[in-house]
Amino acid sequence: MIDPMELRVMNQAEFAQMPTTSQRKVQISPSLMCADPFALGAVVDALEAGGIEWLHIDVMDGHYVPNFTLGPDFCRALAAHSRIPLDIHLMIEEPERHVHLFANFAGARVTFHPETVRQPVRLIDCIREMGAKPGVALDPSMSAASCQHLLPLVDQVVVMTVNPGYAGQKLLPFCLEKITDCRKLLEACGGNADIEVDGNVSWENIPKMVDAGANILVAGTSSLFVQGRVAPEDIARFRQLAG
Repeated sequence: MIDPMELRVMNQAEFAQMPTTSQRKVQISPSLMCADPFALGAVVDALEAGGIEWLHIDVMDGHYVPNFTLGPDFCRALAAHSRIPLDIHLMIEEPERHVHLFANFAGARVTFHPETVRQPVRLIDCIREMGAKPGVALDPSMSAASCQHLLPLVDQVVVMTVNPGYAGQKLLPFCLEKITDCRKLLEACGGNADIEVDGNVSWENIPKMVDAGANILVAGTSSLFVQGRVAPEDIARFRQLAG
């Protein structure tokens, strides 16, 4: 198991040479649960042509959140179709029982909610051992400080700005401050994790989220997807707003 203190020292030594938030290019991770399932291949091809950095996969089990979505077979088919790496968000109970189904895709990130597992550090280690990059997600009820001890160990922190489970919800404004809190905690501990925002990433909210400290944005029905499709001009507009 990785010693958190050893990793923390390593990150602090490298931190001065790492890009700051303002130096990082903002990346887009479109949520494929928002895509038209009957046009999914064309949507993914359009995203790849537009230089999209990630494909966001929401995995829901009907227990942790009151909805069901995409699973490992979908991820497998998607990885075979596209070269874009997968950004897999496990909104499930007992993720340690199922993570092996998702952590073996080249370049993938696998994010889980730390309150759903008894030993989150062990799960972080397992995800790395399987070849993926680990992340933790904070739903609106979780503070940034609640996962402070995990921040030096992960590649990504996902800040949920809506209650998880459904697309099309409105932003919870207090979550913008949580983005900033996460960035400050990362800088204080020498961590270099990306901060991804998931929930109501609208044209209006994109600049606010970037200003708060986010550098990956999950695009959904309030911006990139119009009736389940994606247009090149909307990808360009998204990038312009994200700076």
